[in-house]
Amino acid sequence: MKHILLPKIAGLFHILLFVVILFGCTQTPVLWSVKSSQQVVTDYIATRPDQFSEFGKLLESTGLSAQLSVRGPFTLFLPDNAAILKYYQNNNTSFDQLTKDQKLTLVFNHLIANEIQTGDVGLGALRDTNAIGDFLVTEFQGSDIIINKQSKITKRDIQVANGYIDYIDKVIDPVTISGYDKLASDPSYSIFTEGLKRTGLKDTLQMVNFLYGKKHARTRFTILAVPDTIFKRNNINSVDDLIARYTSSPDSITFLKNGFYRYMEYHCMGGTYYLSDFALGTKLYPILSSDNNISVTIDTDYKLNYNLAKKTYTGFDIVHSNIPTKNAAIHTINDLLPVTQPAASTMTFYCTDYFDMKQGDYYGKYYMKWYDGSYATGPFAKIHWQGDYMQYYYKNHDTGDLGTTFDCLNMNGFWWIEIITPKIMKGHYNLTANLWSGQMDYEVYVDGVHTATIKSTDPAKTTSWGEFIWDNTEEHKIRVVNITWGMLFWNTVIFTPIK
Repeated sequence: MKHILLPKIAGLFHILLFVVILFGCTQTPVLWSVKSSQQVVTDYIATRPDQFSEFGKLLESTGLSAQLSVRGPFTLFLPDNAAILKYYQNNNTSFDQLTKDQKLTLVFNHLIANEIQTGDVGLGALRDTNAIGDFLVTEFQGSDIIINKQSKITKRDIQVANGYIDYIDKVIDPVTISGYDKLASDPSYSIFTEGLKRTGLKDTLQMVNFLYGKKHARTRFTILAVPDTIFKRNNINSVDDLIARYTSSPDSITFLKNGFYRYMEYHCMGGTYYLSDFALGTKLYPILSSDNNISVTIDTDYKLNYNLAKKTYTGFDIVHSNIPTKNAAIHTINDLLPVTQPAASTMTFYCTDYFDMKQGDYYGKYYMKWYDGSYATGPFAKIHWQGDYMQYYYKNHDTGDLGTTFDCLNMNGFWWIEIITPKIMKGHYNLTANLWSGQMDYEVYVDGVHTATIKSTDPAKTTSWGEFIWDNTEEHKIRVVNITWGMLFWNTVIFTPIK
């Protein structure tokens, strides 16, 4: 059952300057500007054979020298000759024994197609994946920056004409193993991994990619792993003890509603979250089935399901967290983390944060337009529209007004657009948005019900689109319909709990 309370329209907010800026933007991608008159990456390496001839051989043999001579931007973590020869020795191989694909993988593992300086590095992972689609994990040992728990940056932020180079003391070994297999290879997690196996979650967590259209898409998970020491501290000495702890129906532990299945699944999150991906404050993150959430609070510590009244929470074993795998981030936690339904907290959903949209080569890089927004044949499962076109609008620099991401959904003329949100925790919410519409008036419909008429003078972030009491954790349809001609830039919808 849904109870809808119509909003009070807030006061005036002047957005003319922002609209003028947006309307005046070019419709061609903003290219990264060359900031250095020095050599490009390829030439920098080629002119230092005493240090980098081995990496130069990898570039030449794979044809990547030409690619690293173009505009960029690139960030390259560059191992010297000694580091590469040591890598060959440790892996009982040599340059001549590597196949071309192996050489490509080795180079791509050290390359990011974006500009990242070490001042942007924190405890977690780099914001962009490398050229093979893997996240590189970052942490600190004193003042040193460590990549993937093995390679130290020895010289930082060398600016070249098409990006940045960082020297590293060891080759970054490509990650090849799934999240489940990584845990299963460590006897310290024997009870936890056996629980994943018994419930069948193992099969999901071993899946690295799957066929999506004509190409393969990467799976992304986060595993909150409980080591055997924590179980034994709680008098759980085997997986059978763990099953008995959480269910009285041991014959149905592969079913979603079984208590043991729910316990194991509660430790498996949808999406990859390294420590740097968790937002400051308190935010909810979905588990695999998306019908429950884990609360993550970051203040003086990283806290799972923080109980404000009791001042208790489950924490991270930082040293044994941020473990990279091919399809998952693994974190070790210091308690059992029983299934909890956390209190609702503010949720900000980015309107471009959809799996099928993220599969496009344009995502995070340049504009893209679509003309068919119908339910039957449109390109996206949870974005639909009617109008001349919908555009993925992207700027590769912060406008100051598009929130914390550089992209949004863009419409022009007369139109309507509808998104389907992720499952929102049941509760009482006020709905607002980051949306800019120029001098246009529009109406808002939530789950088919008209909830607000927004005037061009209403401030975007504070004018309510409605108050809602939702009795179930579920998805919701949000439609924006313009009633005067205009342009839309829609970045987020924000669900703020009302206590």
